[in-house]
Amino acid sequence: MSDLQPPSWRKILIIRFSSIGDIVLTTPVVRCLKKKWPHLEIHYLTKKHNADILKHIPYVDVVHTFDDDLSLTIRELKKENFDFAIDLQKNFRSKKVVRALKCKHSTFSKLNVKKWILVRFKVNLLPQVHIVDRYFEAVKRFGVENDHEGLDFFIPEDSEFDIQDLPAGFEDGYIAVAIGAQHFTKSIPKEMIIEIGNMLFKPIVLLGDENDAKKGDEIVAALNSKAFNACGKYSLFTSASIIAQSDCVLTSDTGLMHIAAALHKPIASLWGNTVPEFGMYPYVVEGAPPARIFEIPSLSCRPCSKLGHKKCPRKHFQCMRRLSSYEIATWINQY
Repeated sequence: MSDLQPPSWRKILIIRFSSIGDIVLTTPVVRCLKKKWPHLEIHYLTKKHNADILKHIPYVDVVHTFDDDLSLTIRELKKENFDFAIDLQKNFRSKKVVRALKCKHSTFSKLNVKKWILVRFKVNLLPQVHIVDRYFEAVKRFGVENDHEGLDFFIPEDSEFDIQDLPAGFEDGYIAVAIGAQHFTKSIPKEMIIEIGNMLFKPIVLLGDENDAKKGDEIVAALNSKAFNACGKYSLFTSASIIAQSDCVLTSDTGLMHIAAALHKPIASLWGNTVPEFGMYPYVVEGAPPARIFEIPSLSCRPCSKLGHKKCPRKHFQCMRRLSSYEIATWINQY
């Protein structure tokens, strides 16, 4: 245990600013930390728009937030006199917070250089380790181990979706489809969703924010009563409730993919410019429904980024367009 003495600590701070999916991926660390040392008061620092996710996690005692300026938040955090800080963001701003708190701290290996080598030279030096297990590097020094119970996402009761609000024909089951993504090169093309939708045995519910609503309307126009556009109509929690009640989830590399994994749903995961080798594929534990990864691993230009682009740098978007709609639909139709 070295010089770290959790039994004598009162409170610790976990730092992860964004994004939704990344925060969900930290939940096993938070849960296992609380299970190992239940007396600890666990605080969590994140961006303001992510606070609601954390406020419904029973292992988190206090949530601290900020918008753009961290200065005021840092002043408030210093008053807490934390015994320890766990930096699961590991960037310039999170390091600034840790330095200001002047407490003992730990972090994990972000592997940015190896990711850059994979993107730039297509040479994979990355370990075959999921980001969740890399996060545990930050807490293993004081006896916290992965319980392998998976991710957590808690839906408040007042956000539960009533499936009777769906159109007729959806009562016997549906497929949830995440049609948006933070970056264009991670999103599923509209034409592919339509093609897959036509081959599915069950109707689909389209999920995304208000920026995806137009794309959703165009898909509904093509599939008619076989699709319902929920994009921009519901909160994140209600969208998660729609996922929880679905038979299967079709998604790209998005936050909703990780929420679907937390809710133990079968996942058809489509990969464009990013690759599972980065370690952020669906985190599926033993006994949970499977996640099937669909990708074109032989594409020479892939990965072209560890995050994504507004448009395909090669102008062909073959990483998505070459995926087999028939193969994807056939897998989903098992459910």
